[in-house]
Amino acid sequence: MNSHRLGSKANKIKMFANINFLHPWFFLLLLLIPLVAYLRYMQRGQHYASLKMPTLQAVKDIGTWKIVLQKWLPLLRALAFVALVFALARPQLTLKEETVTADGIDIFLVIDLSSSMLAQDFKPDRLEVSKRVASDFVDKRPYDRIGLAVFAGEAFTQCPLTTDHNVLKDFISDLRCGLLEDGTAIGMGLATAVNRIKDSDAESKVVILLTDGVNNAGYVKPLTAAEISKEFEVKVYTIGVGSEGEALAPTSRRSDGRYQFSRTRVEIDEDLLTQIAEMTGGKYFRAINEKRLELIYTEIDRLEKTEIEVTTIKRYSEEYYRFVWIAVVLLLLELLLRFTVLRSVT
Repeated sequence: MNSHRLGSKANKIKMFANINFLHPWFFLLLLLIPLVAYLRYMQRGQHYASLKMPTLQAVKDIGTWKIVLQKWLPLLRALAFVALVFALARPQLTLKEETVTADGIDIFLVIDLSSSMLAQDFKPDRLEVSKRVASDFVDKRPYDRIGLAVFAGEAFTQCPLTTDHNVLKDFISDLRCGLLEDGTAIGMGLATAVNRIKDSDAESKVVILLTDGVNNAGYVKPLTAAEISKEFEVKVYTIGVGSEGEALAPTSRRSDGRYQFSRTRVEIDEDLLTQIAEMTGGKYFRAINEKRLELIYTEIDRLEKTEIEVTTIKRYSEEYYRFVWIAVVLLLLELLLRFTVLRSVT
């Protein structure tokens, strides 16, 4: 209910933001309203004959609702004048049509789901921070097709290339460790993404691979996957996630599925990740904290800019007639009341 009201309010605000006035100088006529009101106030004693009475006891009940309403009749005429001024200013509603031609980039996100991604050197942990920053990156690429692959001891495609970024962000938010057999199969994760993106017709094909460990699983070697990426002209950006030194990370898993944590050394195969990136024309980044990870995605966004051509066609809808009708209705209402129910005898 509340979201519906907020949406309706936002639409109204957007509509008013699209209204332009072709002759705004007519609004200067509105200055006549306070001037006329002041003159009427100064001349109020000249319009009515005065009658001196020793007491007001005889007319104490004359102040009926009709007399009260008579005093407000000029307000209807003033509002009609305001409506006519708005009509003279000639309001126009701007209607826009946009044709977007994008020389798009296909991007595959590859995210490590090994248990070490629960390490708490990032708050609350590496995985949650990586998910949030990846979602922010998706928001910055409205015209690109983006997919998602995940890996631990094995790998699979979580979401194929899509322009439905809301669905993609839902998949990202649902990621959690324990979905796959534990381990770090970097080669499998990269090969899965390349297999999905290799047949794309996009001008540029990019894989962003994020991991926090050393390859220790999978039947596809990371450098073999890099060679396949190079063959299909897929550029790979690699990101090593983890602070320097030691971090509180999972070391074992209990029978109830919960992880036990202890301080362990942060190990990232930076040489391997650098080699993969250089082989494919990409770049390796190291994220030692959340801020650095945000800057890395910003840098990748800058390096892989999408060429967008937007053609905007503007159409205008004349809205002055609405204010003319309002003025006519107000004037008719004022005349109707003045000469019927609020008629005074002079």
